Amino acid sequence: MTSRLFARRRRGICGLLVLTVATMCDAGAATLAIGIVQRADDDRLDPARVALAYPGQPGGRVRDAVDMAIQESRFELEAAGLKTVVSVRDTKSADDAAVQLRQLDKAGANAALLDLPAAWIAAASAATAMPVLNVGESADAPRQQGCRSNLFHTLPSDRMRADALAQALLWRKWMRVLLLAGPRAEDATGLALAQAALKRYGLRQVATKSFRLSADPRERDLANPLLLTGSAVAGGDYDVVWVIDSDGEFARTLPYRIALPRPVVGDAGMTAQAWAPNFERYGAPQLARRFARAARRPMTSHDWAAYVATKAVLQAALTRPAHIAAAGLNAVLNTPDFALDGVKGVRLSFRSWDHQLRQPMLLSDGVAVIGTAPVDGVMHAKNVLDTLGTDAPESPCKAAP
Repeated sequence: MTSRLFARRRRGICGLLVLTVATMCDAGAATLAIGIVQRADDDRLDPARVALAYPGQPGGRVRDAVDMAIQESRFELEAAGLKTVVSVRDTKSADDAAVQLRQLDKAGANAALLDLPAAWIAAASAATAMPVLNVGESADAPRQQGCRSNLFHTLPSDRMRADALAQALLWRKWMRVLLLAGPRAEDATGLALAQAALKRYGLRQVATKSFRLSADPRERDLANPLLLTGSAVAGGDYDVVWVIDSDGEFARTLPYRIALPRPVVGDAGMTAQAWAPNFERYGAPQLARRFARAARRPMTSHDWAAYVATKAVLQAALTRPAHIAAAGLNAVLNTPDFALDGVKGVRLSFRSWDHQLRQPMLLSDGVAVIGTAPVDGVMHAKNVLDTLGTDAPESPCKAAP
């Protein structure tokens, strides 16, 4: 009886000591506050749509990737005397996004991740001086019109994806390209990027055809792949079909339904992605498994963008743990030699002109990664990764600090 009482008292004293030490350590730790500003009603995450797993579409909220990145860095953060808190804000408009960022700024946030539409990003990033990292929007407009020293982009741009595909076609000598484009404004933009990429790499555009998914019987032929891809209609033979479909519904059923036995690329078939869960090099399988265990779903490009954005903020804070104020983090992220490990085999860095993260693109058919871009043989005067996307001489954005 006495021994059991002594044991209980001992455990109580030990527990009190552990709690006291933990409280003392926590009291002396600086707080690194990271905000996430995301659209409140995200139709991309409708369960019926997520189940179809369109290439390049998100599979869930980016918070899953943020938490995993912080968990992986916990020992370095503890050693540096930093504790991390994450605050998620839902927003329904560009103005509301700006309000949410100002509130985060006022509450002491050090950095924020944005999962917002292109039209909201400029207003949101202008509302604060802390680093904001775009992890959810691939449109080129925020990269070319924002031109802010505190705005960074970790998700590849649409132009990077188009350049990666054009390089892959050139490397495979698939020179004659049939373009199929959807009816949306995003499809028109994607078509222009694809055409520019074909011209840049000397590929031939055989023809451009429009498709439309419609219940109108008069438009039935516009949804028929056999009619759209016949050589007589397409203006001749072609080596490959490049489909531009921001919605994804038409593209996902296109492979193996075209008139000629030809490969499909673009938004179906072979796609260019920031991440693929079946990438098998540079420690990628381990990262994919860790994420699948934590989030109970495969890692998408949007998840990878959020993961590496969080890693960038944490690395910037660990570089100068005594100066983790927003201005200090922004200064580190703008340093020319700031580089990240994105589990892609090379060090990744932010371009000084538009703050896009340089990175290889993964070429995937949804089952395996069948190649990467830049492809062998493509050259650049300074950094071959700058062959993907807008290079410095072309960019209207001069965000160099």
